[in-house]
Amino acid sequence: MAISREEALEYHSRGRAGKIEVVSTKRCRTQRDLSLAYTPGVAIPCLEIEEEPSKVYDYTAKGNLVAVISNGTAVLGLGDIGPAAGKPVMEGKGVLFKRFADIDVFDLEIASKNPEEIIRAVEMLEPTFGGINLEDIAAPDCFVIEEELKKRMSIPVFHDDQHGTAIISGAALLNALELNGKDIGQVRLVVSGAGASAIACTKYYVSLGLNPANILLVDSKGVIFKGRKEGMNPYKEQFAVETDRRTLAEAMKGADVFLGLSVGGLVTQDMVRTMASDPIIFAMANPDPEISYPDAMEARSDAIMATGRSDYPNQVNNVLGFPFIFRGALDVRATDINETMKHAATKALADLAKEDVPDSVCKAYDVERLSFGREYLIPKPFDFRVLIHEASAVARAAMESGVARVKLDLDSYREMLEARLGKSREIMRLVINKARKRPARLVFPEGEDDRILRASAIIVDEGIARPTLLGRPAVIEGRIRELGLDLEEVEIINPSDSPRLEEYAEEYFGLRQRKGRTLAHCRELMRLGRVYGPMMVRMGDADSVLTGITTYYPEAFRSAIRVIGTDDVFGTVASMFMLIFKERVYFFADTTVNIDPSAMELAGIAQLTAKYVKKLGYKPRIAMLSFSNFGSVNHEKTQKVKRAVEIIKRAVPDLMVDGEMQADTAVLPELIESTYPFANLRGGANILVFPDLQSANIAYKLCSKLSGAEAIGPILMGLRKSAHILPHGCEVDDVVNMAAIAVAEI
Repeated sequence: MAISREEALEYHSRGRAGKIEVVSTKRCRTQRDLSLAYTPGVAIPCLEIEEEPSKVYDYTAKGNLVAVISNGTAVLGLGDIGPAAGKPVMEGKGVLFKRFADIDVFDLEIASKNPEEIIRAVEMLEPTFGGINLEDIAAPDCFVIEEELKKRMSIPVFHDDQHGTAIISGAALLNALELNGKDIGQVRLVVSGAGASAIACTKYYVSLGLNPANILLVDSKGVIFKGRKEGMNPYKEQFAVETDRRTLAEAMKGADVFLGLSVGGLVTQDMVRTMASDPIIFAMANPDPEISYPDAMEARSDAIMATGRSDYPNQVNNVLGFPFIFRGALDVRATDINETMKHAATKALADLAKEDVPDSVCKAYDVERLSFGREYLIPKPFDFRVLIHEASAVARAAMESGVARVKLDLDSYREMLEARLGKSREIMRLVINKARKRPARLVFPEGEDDRILRASAIIVDEGIARPTLLGRPAVIEGRIRELGLDLEEVEIINPSDSPRLEEYAEEYFGLRQRKGRTLAHCRELMRLGRVYGPMMVRMGDADSVLTGITTYYPEAFRSAIRVIGTDDVFGTVASMFMLIFKERVYFFADTTVNIDPSAMELAGIAQLTAKYVKKLGYKPRIAMLSFSNFGSVNHEKTQKVKRAVEIIKRAVPDLMVDGEMQADTAVLPELIESTYPFANLRGGANILVFPDLQSANIAYKLCSKLSGAEAIGPILMGLRKSAHILPHGCEVDDVVNMAAIAVAEI
């Protein structure tokens, strides 16, 4: 991806200069707030911490605060550019910590090249930070600084240039060896480079099982061999071996694995051709690898290749490591990031690469599919699951290895991590947990669709439901094998040859015989999944049906309502969307069914929505919306809403509902409470009932697209039994969410 000089400078300078700011996490608007934030209120937590130092984690940001520290001596591929010039990189590191793991960062650039000065400066910062991330410090000083700080400090100290690359490339290496069928204890490794990353990666691969005798380390002076004097230090010396090979080209002959952490263009196609069969080439010099991806693959079509670049497969990107490793370490208040924790991170990444990849990740990288293989060895950085898998694995390892100061319940911890990904995941986790308590039978009429199959695998794994897939068994089973899914326990039914076909057809004929249908026609219709699926629910063979992913919405809706029928209590069918904003959740009704509902229908829609929202665990607070506030405009449309409110209050006096009111009045508690104190609505509405389909549909789509709210739905309400229509073209996550909602409502 080409980025111009002007674009980069404008990005860093526009608006507030730089990339970070400090934001208060507590309200500070009144004199009382100020008294709590500072004097005299602040003295109370100070005294608590003085009495019990561990309470610093309870009353300050220490437990979520990391220092990114550098002296600017080895910045990216720029070299020794100094601490001030390195500051944009350190700010960028802070952005990544926050974006991927919700960790706060202060970047601290130290104007010294003296290791002891740096050690002492960092050591004195321990009261402030929960962890130390050393960055872009040249070797061999970086080794000395990290080793000494780990001895002196009781919080995690981690040099990302060393360990980040090692942990992530280690995951890629394990998976590449698995694909090639090679044993890590037998392969030969050649390493180009002997700086911090190269030394750390080599040591780490040894800890994973690679035989030190099978390693050749090559620096700018050539192969590191026993007896070599030039350019040596104790860190290189540990990898000196008895060998007559002296150049990189000689070293690469017969090698199984090449690891490049040096400079671009060092490796030729001829060198690659001399490697062993099925070579693994990790050319990770940035921005230009030791050999380009096209050149390497042209030279050896049997190679597995990784680089540090995002424009080729298998990018080894440190952002897959440090945010999530620190997240797990901070959350258990670890005193160290040890080898056990690093190995746990590597294994978590390696294992996650073998799982089905969400559509949202594929879209982020503009690819149709990603699946474990030679071009997908490790997860992508924007895969939201990395936080949950890697941080929890690191936390577990910290607890098991004895460096954790607090113990966590890992199931609850995973839910907490999911909540950090956004309010929507927190809420859906609550819904999923509710569904898991009573898994229902869920039928998918479009069982041959890949999204349904992949969603079904997640639904089974999460324990949400017992799916039934409708379609041709041979086609479904073939796709399951191709997708690598485990769906052995899932029932597959072909409606065309189902033993229940005749009974279902006769039942449908009984419903539609006076609406122009013959028994023969009903038999043909029953061969369609969109009709057969709802009939399974009607006949008690399934608890809910989810359809519509490949079917036109009105067609799917008609099939569901004709087969299942309307609940007699409210006499209307409606739909709602759950819109999840950063801080709040709203339920919009009716968004897809009733074009211009009457006052009676509006009352039914409101009561249906309230009933449903209660099932999801929320207390209904209903605003009946209009362009008028409590009679401020006398119009037939506002009168309709007013009559609906009167109907609801007569039917359900205890329900918190009011209107007609404008949308801002509904969602701003202070506005309604100060201006309309008589209103039967407190705390702001969470259910917004719109006066017609047009306004509801426009509102939810604008909110979801312009505000970033996640819209989950449409959720059908008012049928005799459960049925939902999936949005046409929705993703796997949407299917899982709707499945959880369907089960939770039963």
